Amino acid sequence: VAQVSLNLGPSAINRISQQRVAIVSANLAHGDLNEAVLAARAIIDEQTLPSAIQVRFGGQNEEMEHSFKSLQIALVLAVFLVYLVMASQFESLIHPLLILIAVPMAVGGSILGLYVTQTHLSVVVFIGLIMLAGIVVNNAIVLVDRINQLRQQGIEKAQAIEDAAKSRLRPIIMTTMTTALGLAPMALGLGDGSEVRAPMAITVIFGLSLATLLTLVVIPALYSLFD
Repeated sequence: VAQVSLNLGPSAINRISQQRVAIVSANLAHGDLNEAVLAARAIIDEQTLPSAIQVRFGGQNEEMEHSFKSLQIALVLAVFLVYLVMASQFESLIHPLLILIAVPMAVGGSILGLYVTQTHLSVVVFIGLIMLAGIVVNNAIVLVDRINQLRQQGIEKAQAIEDAAKSRLRPIIMTTMTTALGLAPMALGLGDGSEVRAPMAITVIFGLSLATLLTLVVIPALYSLFD
């Protein structure tokens, strides 16, 4: 009926979606998750695997990809909602677009901050970018609104831009400094679990600082060109 013999074989057979799988797991020794996945992909690309075998990355990497996709949608939605609010308040389609120029400037500042501090991209960083979408437009709103007020009083456009920039310089700098100084303890990593929160603070501080400096130059120039 049978021939019994001792052989080597798997102690357990795993299946996902009714397909037989072999699970290879590992922990990070250094670096971030993205670097580890890239290194693993490079190793797999060097192998010659049969056509019947497929390789797929799961676990934390799969969860991170889903989180990034959700946060990207949230970021776009946040910018869109900010635009709708400003368009209804200014009763204009051009002025909100000029103000939203501050968002890519803030993203550039955040990237610079992450590079300088050697901070890895993470979900917390994306949350900081979503926060920035609502914070950085405040300074531009204050500036553009003041320009509109002066023009309604009959002041010529170039003079209104100059007067508004001078009168709103102090509140814009005060707003930026209070936000940056308030987040400074978090960015410096003070307290337990600070390594989780620090990337968000770094993202907001650098993004807001660069956006503020550029707002005082770029927004008046764009206003004079496109209004």
